[in-house]
Amino acid sequence: MKIDNDFNDIDALGDNHIGSSSDTPMRDDAFKLSKQEKIDIIKDDVRHIMETLGLDLTDDSLQGTPNRVAKMFVNEIFGGLDPEKKPSASTFDNKYKYGEMLVEKNITVYSTCEHHLLPIVGRAHVAYISNGTVVGLSKMNRIVDYYAKRPQVQERLTIQIVKELQEVLGTEDVACVIDAKHLCVNSRGIRDIESSTVTSEFGGKFKEKETRREFLDYIQLDTQF
Repeated sequence: MKIDNDFNDIDALGDNHIGSSSDTPMRDDAFKLSKQEKIDIIKDDVRHIMETLGLDLTDDSLQGTPNRVAKMFVNEIFGGLDPEKKPSASTFDNKYKYGEMLVEKNITVYSTCEHHLLPIVGRAHVAYISNGTVVGLSKMNRIVDYYAKRPQVQERLTIQIVKELQEVLGTEDVACVIDAKHLCVNSRGIRDIESSTVTSEFGGKFKEKETRREFLDYIQLDTQF
């Protein structure tokens, strides 16, 4: 049947990193409901899933799970969908005239694969070259965290981080590399626990071979204390 074939095609695509654009796909009415309204609806949906699986939600260990999951979805792991949570990234004049690249490495990434809603866990390495302004170091971490806290594909996450910093800093000279494990690969399907996924996005001067090589050398440095 055609319907069965369509579902098979969709299921097959789910194991690949297919994305329509660098923007997270959102409906026009994404923010019509309040956070509490979303939690109440998701709570009922989670309860239905668990009951369909045959679980007894009167058990002390399970009865609070639908509410916990709903609150986690809205307030925590998908909190990056809320534009009100977007970090304000104030910039400052580069008064000390630092002209080399600045690298923030080993930024922890906790995200969620949008194909199976399983965790993505890894590290991001971000760099920029100032054109007259600088941004607080913690803001780079916060930008990574904001875009990670939504259903994602790693390629899109990498691009979103670079685009946001380019806008904040007013320069194209921004780069990002992410190395992460996807539990949709590690814990299901092929179940390869050793593999990880590396993505990169290079803007401006980082497209030049020497600058890109310098950045990649920096993130290989052993800075463990």
